[in-house]
Amino acid sequence: MKIRVSPRGAARLLAHHPWVYKSDVLEGPDKPGLYPVHSGKGVLGLALYNPASEITVRVFSFKDAGRPQEVLLDNLRKALARRKPAIAQESSGAYRLVHAEGDLLPALVLDYYAGHGVLQVGSAALEPLTEALVEVIQAELPLQSLLAKNDQKSRSLEGLPLYIKPLLGQVPASVMVREGAVQYRVDLMEGQKTGAFIDQRDNRIRLGAFRGQTALDVFSYHGSFALHLAQGFERVFAVDSSAAALQRALENAQLNGLDNITCKEVNAFEFLREEEKRGSRYDLIVLDPPAFAKGKRDVERAYAAYKEINLRAMKLLPGGGILATASCSHHLSEPLFYQMLAEAAADAHRTVRVLEKRGQGWDHPVLLNVPETHYLKFALLEVI
Repeated sequence: MKIRVSPRGAARLLAHHPWVYKSDVLEGPDKPGLYPVHSGKGVLGLALYNPASEITVRVFSFKDAGRPQEVLLDNLRKALARRKPAIAQESSGAYRLVHAEGDLLPALVLDYYAGHGVLQVGSAALEPLTEALVEVIQAELPLQSLLAKNDQKSRSLEGLPLYIKPLLGQVPASVMVREGAVQYRVDLMEGQKTGAFIDQRDNRIRLGAFRGQTALDVFSYHGSFALHLAQGFERVFAVDSSAAALQRALENAQLNGLDNITCKEVNAFEFLREEEKRGSRYDLIVLDPPAFAKGKRDVERAYAAYKEINLRAMKLLPGGGILATASCSHHLSEPLFYQMLAEAAADAHRTVRVLEKRGQGWDHPVLLNVPETHYLKFALLEVI
């Protein structure tokens, strides 16, 4: 059985973008599975296929070589091999072991937390292979436990049920993770995503090098940036609208013997406006908001929201103050992100220097052919 795509679908695959949408699939099997993809130009690759999904074809190999399942599992072995040196160096850390399309493993995410794994499967074609995936994972990188955290809403688009269940070992209530100079507790079952936001790990460690009197961590969640800032600042304020998240932030501060973090449960937009009215000043501000743009239709609204918080933050910084600002919205491209920052600086009447352009961690690889794999923008800026 095979999949046949239109000339437009073939052009996407020839450019090595792995997705073909339903409108460009001319022929295919009735059921999800792993199949070769054809066009008038011959075989274009091997793909996950689901006729019920809007993204019907997700290619995991642009070659017609080998049995599809074996090729897929070999991609998994290669992804794990790329992370093994980091784990060998710091086994108590947190890393992304599989980054979906970034590792030529569409719809598959696997995160590592100090010896424990969390797996997310997002394709109906991949779901029946869960047992085979687990066998490869355990053979290549033995884990103390492995949790299937298949509760992401996108699974519904694939016609898949939502569930969380152990796949290997006994999943602990929480795991202690070391990150640079700090450690924090991760709730694998109840935490957002797979438990924590690993993609910002290197950026958080980078901020641990800064020094000053006062720092502000906005959209703090579990205080991950605040923990690193507290190493070099006399006072750190962690702001979030979730009382439960801030409670975890305080617990993490206690774990690290830190008594210089103050948590504030408040709406971030309102807080920044009120701080500006009060004439408050901070030596360093972190803005790490959730994705304001979930889709293309949200970009205009999201752009305005990002500009608002960055403009307010710039007004709270003195000369020499540092703004560490991020966007995890793929649909807000990097050029748009820096355009927004430039407009915020102009409207704030501040001169702003770019110190560093950063992004997601090395274990969240970006494919140049697949813009969707580059989602996290992170800028270190200095107000002059």
